[in-house]
Amino acid sequence: MIDVELRGWSPDDVQVVLAAFRSPDMADQAARPIDTPRAALEWMGLWGFRDDAQAFAVVCNGEVVGNVAVSDIDAHDTGWVSYWTLPRARGRGVAVAAARKVAEWAFRERGLFRLELWHRLGNRASCAVATRAGFLSEGIERAKLNYGGVRYDVERHARLATD
Repeated sequence: MIDVELRGWSPDDVQVVLAAFRSPDMADQAARPIDTPRAALEWMGLWGFRDDAQAFAVVCNGEVVGNVAVSDIDAHDTGWVSYWTLPRARGRGVAVAAARKVAEWAFRERGLFRLELWHRLGNRASCAVATRAGFLSEGIERAKLNYGGVRYDVERHARLATD
C-alpha cells in the first residue's frame, strides 16, 4: 500500500487545485468553476468555515496529489467521504490510502460512527477505491445526484467504526 500524509490546504497549493479542476471529470464537481487562483483560494477557504466538514490535502512523496474530505457530519455521528486525485496520481492506490486515513481520523478525532461514500453507478474506479478502503456496498440510490440538470444513480458504500 502506498503511503500518504494528510494535511490542511495552504495558499501554496493553488496550482494543484487549479490543475485538478482542469481535468474534464472534475469540471462539475464544484458549485462554480475553479479556474482562477482566487477561485482556488476560495474553494480551500470554504472548508475552513464549516463545522460539519474537514478537508485535507493528500501528500505523496512530498507532493500534493489530491484531496480527501469528510463532510455533512450530522447529529447521528455520520459523515460523507469524498476524494479526488490529480490524473497523474491515479491508479496507484493514492485514493485508497487517503480514504483509509481519513476514515481513521474521523473515527478517532471526530468520534464519528458511520462514514458514507457514494459514487456514480458507472464509475468503476471509484467503486474499487471504496471497496479497497473498507467501505461495504449498501445498494443503489436512484437519481441521487444532479449535475447540470442530469440525474445520476449512485452506489452507496459505508464503513462503521466497528468494522
